Amino acid sequence: MRKILVIGSGGAGKSTFAKRLGDTLKIEVIHLDQIYWKPNWVKTEKDEWEKIVEQLAARESWIMDGNFGGTREMRIRACDTVIFLDIPRRICLYRILKRLLLYHGKTRPDMAAGCVEKFDPEFILWVWKYPNRSRRAVFEELEGSAEKNCIVLRSTSDADAFLQSL
Repeated sequence: MRKILVIGSGGAGKSTFAKRLGDTLKIEVIHLDQIYWKPNWVKTEKDEWEKIVEQLAARESWIMDGNFGGTREMRIRACDTVIFLDIPRRICLYRILKRLLLYHGKTRPDMAAGCVEKFDPEFILWVWKYPNRSRRAVFEELEGSAEKNCIVLRSTSDADAFLQSL
């Protein structure tokens, strides 16, 4: 495992898991949210974003966490391992609400500078709909990537056990 993609719903624990995995494997962790978002939640333009992701993916080794469906296929092609945190919706929603309380008015450590945590109904709705929309697409993409090492972790205890097995 030298190029590892960590994906899953918002609130699944991607950034925390990626950091722990990076500490364990001594591989650089790339939090895509830190790169994509500009201050005040301004999005990076699509063409620029694709070039950035292409450059990041070309590195010798990395752990990348983040969804960004528009570049997920590119990142899956570039990685050797995909870790899908397939965490239940209720846990993800609980975590994003907890995160909101912990960081409200501040910038999270895994987020771009100037992106202050705020209540975002659109994001909450996206997390709510994730199991019925995005999850299915992720599994379809993974089925088409048989040559990749695809690991699905369905709980915090699965994630902990996986990290301890390394």
